Amino acid sequence: MINFENIEYLKTGTQSQQQAYQTLNDHQVIDKLQPFDPILTGTFPININIENSDLDIVCYWENKQQFMDTLNSSFSKAQCFQIRETLIKGQETVVCNFRINHFEIEVFGQNIPSESQNAYRHMLIEHQILQSEGEDFRLKIIELKKNGYKTEPAFAKLLGLDGNPYHILLAYQVKSYTNDVQRS
Repeated sequence: MINFENIEYLKTGTQSQQQAYQTLNDHQVIDKLQPFDPILTGTFPININIENSDLDIVCYWENKQQFMDTLNSSFSKAQCFQIRETLIKGQETVVCNFRINHFEIEVFGQNIPSESQNAYRHMLIEHQILQSEGEDFRLKIIELKKNGYKTEPAFAKLLGLDGNPYHILLAYQVKSYTNDVQRS
């Protein structure tokens, strides 16, 4: 299993993963976010990125102002820098976007441990699905994404899952785990 909590796996990945690693490493993006337990999530880690995919990084803050100050001091000079506060399902959230080289980077921070945030949980589930479904399935996900689908809806469509794809995928893990336990 890949340790997604450390971006070293990108160094030996696809060309786009290697480019993402180089950009994040050269500009010390992960290092600057280290006090906030950064984890790269989304499409790059699981090799379903398309041309306009961004690098999504989830972070855990205990002090929102300290997190925002770090984002401002570390990245405000980057192209297209924006930072905003919002509520997502009642949870205070900070979203910061900027561009380095040809990568759009989105840093998403909440007062929820990084490994418990939905973006990370979705990615782990999607990785498990990709491992079990194979290369043809991965290529179909990429094709749906090229045709405008977001990642979770693309998975739900190919798996024939009805309902909110963001909720359904979390339940899919539970269902799969339960089935695995019952088989052993």
